[in-house]
Amino acid sequence: MKSAFLIAAPTSGSGKTTIARGLMALFTEKGYKVQPFKCGPDYIDTKFHEAVCHRPSVNLDTFMATPEHVRELFAYYGQDADVCVVEGMMGLFDGYDRDKGSSAEIAQALDIPVVLVVDAKSAAYSMAPLLQGFVNFRKNVRIAGVIFNKVGSERHFSMLQQVCDDLHIECFGYLPKSPELEQGSRYLGLDFSELNSQPIKQLEEHVKWQELLTL
Repeated sequence: MKSAFLIAAPTSGSGKTTIARGLMALFTEKGYKVQPFKCGPDYIDTKFHEAVCHRPSVNLDTFMATPEHVRELFAYYGQDADVCVVEGMMGLFDGYDRDKGSSAEIAQALDIPVVLVVDAKSAAYSMAPLLQGFVNFRKNVRIAGVIFNKVGSERHFSMLQQVCDDLHIECFGYLPKSPELEQGSRYLGLDFSELNSQPIKQLEEHVKWQELLTL
């Protein structure tokens, strides 16, 4: 593989799946071979991944498997990929016992950077202490930068960019607040062949996706 990163968030519902699936689709559309992964025993998100990457998405779980086995799976399935994209679960440090089994533990086990997806709705400079806490909480978890979600305007984004500048955190861009980008509730009868093209267009326009391919 040439690059790899894990998409995580402070909490569930921040937009991980929308951004992860959108980036996978964008990279694939640009001609890159994308290998998807999902933290934890989630068999719904993996179907979303497979629909856009056209290859199986693999679960990585340090609750039911050892870190060594997780590394073996990652290396085996990602060996011929241009980029490996791992979608996290819940909040970055949420595990079965504190942060054991969490997305952070998987990022550490694989030695890959984390791209943090942050719901910025109704907040601006208050993002500073939140981001500083996530960046500094575990020094062995490398947070490469942030993508803001549900950004209200260009002015709002410029205020969020100031936060990243002050904290010396890379800002990879944002997704605007839009009903078209909302991920509805998931049910087992979902048609995974459907893909809203809006996230792809918005990510291409507002996110420095080429930089993600260098992680």
